Amino acid sequence: MYSGGLLAILFGLADTLIALVIVVLIVYVVISWLYAFDVVSRRNPFVNSIHEFARRLTDPMLAPLRRLIPPIAGVDLSVLALILLLQLGRQLLPWLHGVLTGQGPVL
Repeated sequence: MYSGGLLAILFGLADTLIALVIVVLIVYVVISWLYAFDVVSRRNPFVNSIHEFARRLTDPMLAPLRRLIPPIAGVDLSVLALILLLQLGRQLLPWLHGVLTGQGPVL
């Protein structure tokens, strides 16, 4: 995807980290739904530890969006907005790499 040196490694790492954050957000939402519909008990220590890890990782990123986007009918849309923003960032990484290395169009 990226060619050439340290900049390519950094952009590849950034892409991978963004993808991992998206996966953690999806896990967070799925476990929240499982809790909401009583599919999984909150007393399950394994699921609870995964949910707590995902919550602690994603809440700092979601807090600003939650102030801007109120829940609609009890559904938190800030997670969806963050996933869309992160995916947009992933789509812009190759363009930014091309601009910085002079191998791609500016616009």
